[in-house]
Amino acid sequence: MEELGSALPMSGAPYTYILNVSSKSFALIGATLLLLDYIATSMISAATAASYLVGEVKLPIPELGFAVLVLAVLTLISLLGVRESARIALFILTFHMGSMMVLVVSSLLHLGTTGSQQLRDNWNSRSPSSPSSIWQQVFYGICLGMLGLTGFECTPSYIGRIKEGHYPLVLRNLHLPAIALNGTIMVLVLANVPLETVLGGANVLSVLAQTTAGRWLRIWIVIDATVVLCGGVLTGILSACELLEQLAFHRILPEFFCLKLPITESPYVSVFSFVAFCGMLYASAGASLSMVSQMFSLVWLTVMSLFPLALLLLKLDRGRIARTPNTHVLIVFSSIVISILVFAGNIALNPATAGYFLVYFLSITTIFKATQNRIHLLRWVYWLCDEHPCLHSLMLIKIAKVKLIDLMLSLKSQPICILVKTSEFNQLVKMISYVRNSEETSCIKIVHFNDCERGIIPVLEAHAKILREDFPEFLIDLIIVDATFNPPGVMALSNRLNIPTPLMFMSCPGARFPFSIADFGTRIISL
Repeated sequence: MEELGSALPMSGAPYTYILNVSSKSFALIGATLLLLDYIATSMISAATAASYLVGEVKLPIPELGFAVLVLAVLTLISLLGVRESARIALFILTFHMGSMMVLVVSSLLHLGTTGSQQLRDNWNSRSPSSPSSIWQQVFYGICLGMLGLTGFECTPSYIGRIKEGHYPLVLRNLHLPAIALNGTIMVLVLANVPLETVLGGANVLSVLAQTTAGRWLRIWIVIDATVVLCGGVLTGILSACELLEQLAFHRILPEFFCLKLPITESPYVSVFSFVAFCGMLYASAGASLSMVSQMFSLVWLTVMSLFPLALLLLKLDRGRIARTPNTHVLIVFSSIVISILVFAGNIALNPATAGYFLVYFLSITTIFKATQNRIHLLRWVYWLCDEHPCLHSLMLIKIAKVKLIDLMLSLKSQPICILVKTSEFNQLVKMISYVRNSEETSCIKIVHFNDCERGIIPVLEAHAKILREDFPEFLIDLIIVDATFNPPGVMALSNRLNIPTPLMFMSCPGARFPFSIADFGTRIISL
């Protein structure tokens, strides 16, 4: 994550990482997995918060209804324009860490009073019968223990708001406390709570609090869990909305996903779409929190495997870009292998979750693929209308066919901008070929920022004529800008051409490039 964040300090990772180091189709896989991750995070957090509260308070509605209520309330909060707040996040973190410290201290005191008999009983109750069983349980334990780092995949989304040079410290400060706290809490649970209770599906932390300190600490832990889990629901909604907006900017989703409410400026289409996805996923899983949780484990592991894969592609196809540190390729390969092994281990624990994961993954990928290639989809609709003569006499069909043609022409005429530094013909061909394979457009504008050297202009003009003959399906314009290539210049060009910066493509900058790629907001499409 550190090297990727240094090279491409952009939000939306790993989708944006893959988009800048590989093809757009491959990036769609990252977007699908990331959206599934956000959906599962929100649903699991809402359902778990409801589970904690139902275990303590008699509510007039069932647990499922309360989970839906939690999601609805936090959806309303997001529609009111609430955004991530550093102060609120710091308060929740401080409250949570304080609660965990109190729980750890009370558990240690209880353990000192009662002794380690419960730990020995738990150890002996499930002792393996053979060395192979021991190794199998260790392997499954590692596979499940990896899930203790869930949520870390969202860290790159905030890299633009982190002070320069502090991103490695943020990663360190996230990993070390999580590893230490998860390991400590798990040992204390086994030392104080019977294993049958742990495996029975009870809210383990509240049971540990009740066992070690009494009712007052149990209520405290339930409140802490509810606050943290509601924060997880809101984070999932806001992160998903940001991802959906990015997909709309990149013309994968329709532009109306960027529509916002007039007062709160909340992306209401994205919010409602995300909540609808959550509802469909939870309903199709039979409202089973266990099934969604197990499916989420596969989604999270796949998302995390995309980071080393994106880093490997970065080293191979975008090796010129400046970044620190330079992770050894053996470490990258080891990370990919570990991800595959842990993924396989979680499937071995419950093979049925692989089916749910595959169905959800293919469904959302199909939706994204269809919306990305909506001109092809509209052509099919037009063909179906045209192939049935009985429909030709209907006035509604005639109007619809005219509207379809206008819509296809409008979508096809949306321009793409290619920023070029040199007149190298092979490079121009590769960049236009990328546009032909990835974007639905018939208009390409080749832009060269010329601040000193004039000799390149005649060569570019000659190459532009050849490109118009080689790619007759495109209207290719050559634009020479007498200015320095820098972020303000690119932003001014974007405003002048009415082309958003996510649809402005460039080649990979070198190690001595004075700006960050995030300052431009453009996409890297070639070496």
